[in-house]
Amino acid sequence: MHLEGTILVGPDFDPIEGRVVVADGEIVRIEEASVESNEVILPAFVNAHTHIGDSIAKEAGEGLSLDELVAPPDGLKHRLLRAADREEKVAAMARTLRYMESTGTGTFLEFREGGVDGVAALRDALAGDGVAFGERAIEAVVFGRDDPDVLSVADGYGASGARDADFDAVRAETRDAGKLFGIHAGERDADDVNAAMDLDPDFLVHMVHAEGIHLERLDDRRTPVVVCPRSNLVTNVGVPPIRELTERTTVALGTDNVMTDSPSMFREMEFAAKLSDLPAQEILRMATVNGAAIAGLNRGVIEPGADADLLVLDGDSDNLAGARDLVRAVVRRAGHADVSRVVIGGKPVVPRDD
Repeated sequence: MHLEGTILVGPDFDPIEGRVVVADGEIVRIEEASVESNEVILPAFVNAHTHIGDSIAKEAGEGLSLDELVAPPDGLKHRLLRAADREEKVAAMARTLRYMESTGTGTFLEFREGGVDGVAALRDALAGDGVAFGERAIEAVVFGRDDPDVLSVADGYGASGARDADFDAVRAETRDAGKLFGIHAGERDADDVNAAMDLDPDFLVHMVHAEGIHLERLDDRRTPVVVCPRSNLVTNVGVPPIRELTERTTVALGTDNVMTDSPSMFREMEFAAKLSDLPAQEILRMATVNGAAIAGLNRGVIEPGADADLLVLDGDSDNLAGARDLVRAVVRRAGHADVSRVVIGGKPVVPRDD
């Protein structure tokens, strides 16, 4: 298959008119040529931090603090998850997966509660088991927790935070298994950041309260960070120092809990861009190739040999027509209504009938 239009090529998203040629799930070449299409072709998004089990409770808990909302074991989220039956949770997650696909996300990194069964429930949602609209193409990188056996079924371990438990043993087990270890840090305050960094994680999540010493450690270690600025604002913990973090390490974007924010990378990019005033190319990297790099994936960029996960926008939509800076327009104003097609693993998944 091939896609024609203006292609945002490479890690700097250089706009080139032409076509992307795809075979066997891979980008095989990019052909520069004059084409008739007004479409804009960019990498599908990589949402680098989600909690989609919360899909059963969107917009619950208004006015609650971070701990009241999500702190284990008795935050509102955990109580609602315990009260919901498995079928309800699988169906709600499946709907969120469909929404993420339709808004251009090809891959997401999920911190999954509930141990082995929690991971299995997400796999069932991906496979379409027990839901009306079938298997999803979006790919999950699943970080389990809450069970010593979860590494047998998960892609890694997603720790809640260094103040919640002693994670030394599970960190060693994760390393021995050759899997990824991520941990929340610096979300509520700075008190847990050094302890989280002492675990030598593969990545940190949030770092809202990163202080000078933490930034120095990031500079030394280059530990990647995932920021979720919309979620941090909703939970009233502050906003991450995005610009300072990008000066020291790889930074990716995540949408965090579905309970508090929609899993739309368009919205996350726009908010992060306007909050940090970073160049649009940097923000788009945070939404694509940087998250892929954290997970060790070969996607998030349009170049030969990369996985063919692609997002196609209508460049002639009422919203995007007349854009003078195409990358800036994608980052700061594009949205769900501008999506023309989504290709994951070389196969079109949007538009499609469910």
